[in-house]
Amino acid sequence: MGPGNDTQMSEFLLLGFSERPELQPLIFGIFLSMYLITVVGNLLINLAISSDSHLHTPMYFFLANLSFVDICFTSTTVPKMLLNIQTQSKIITYEGCITQMNFFLIFSVLDIYLLAVMAYDRFVAVCHPLHYTVIMNPRLCGLLLLLCWVTSVLHSLLQTSMVLPLSFCTKVEIPHFLCELNQMIKLSCSDTFLNNLVMYLAAMLIAGGPLVGILYSYSKIVSSICGISTAQGKYKAFSTCASHLSVVSLFFCTGLGVYLSSAATQSSHSSATASVMYTVVTPMLNPFIYSLRNKDIKRALMRFSAMGVRKSPIVLWLKN
Repeated sequence: MGPGNDTQMSEFLLLGFSERPELQPLIFGIFLSMYLITVVGNLLINLAISSDSHLHTPMYFFLANLSFVDICFTSTTVPKMLLNIQTQSKIITYEGCITQMNFFLIFSVLDIYLLAVMAYDRFVAVCHPLHYTVIMNPRLCGLLLLLCWVTSVLHSLLQTSMVLPLSFCTKVEIPHFLCELNQMIKLSCSDTFLNNLVMYLAAMLIAGGPLVGILYSYSKIVSSICGISTAQGKYKAFSTCASHLSVVSLFFCTGLGVYLSSAATQSSHSSATASVMYTVVTPMLNPFIYSLRNKDIKRALMRFSAMGVRKSPIVLWLKN
């Protein structure tokens, strides 16, 4: 291939974390374990919520959707990386790269917006408890979820449509384990000023807007909790927000840490390693945070497990 541009680029190379062959089985084992834990953990949260009528409330409705999005979020990147390690190939097609980038943008933005909507839900529950069922009615919950999806898809289509016309240089190595928007723009030989401008403006709006909403909601929540006279009342009000606050802190702190570390070190491999925190580790930890700190989820999981044991073929055969 010549030194010029190639507008008909057919494939890219995902370099991943390390090119040392002796480390590949270890990396494969670690990421396969984390992926399985993520899928199983978030699937159990969904099954527990759907099987328990006591959890058919707005808070758990959004939690079930967050768990579903976390499964999809991780599934856009990890299976391809595991396949590349297993086949000892770093290749991803141009179409595959664009598709991965598109779905990665959709589910990452969905994560952010769902966390913001869940913060609003907690704000209404703590600050307006008597009007909670009226405000957070099924129609509003459905509209909020629809708004999250529409915004995420439109943002992804905008970014993807701006990448498609770009031409790419002969060096098509992506020093990452996924096709990230920022990396794709860096690889291009075209003028990417408009792409960078739209990317950073969108990042400020997409991440900054929900973050401001979350901070405002929790400032009002803290103010309301401080106004409660009894210690038991304060603890009960705070306990309804503890799990969500933990997940929000983990997601935004790791995401912010990724971009600060990549800006400071200018090392793509360091950025790829740091990206694991919010793309793989955070979705894996979310089910543990919600199940360990939430008595309702614990009870639902125990009920679901007991139901599964009662209906298992072995138990039914023994009873007969």
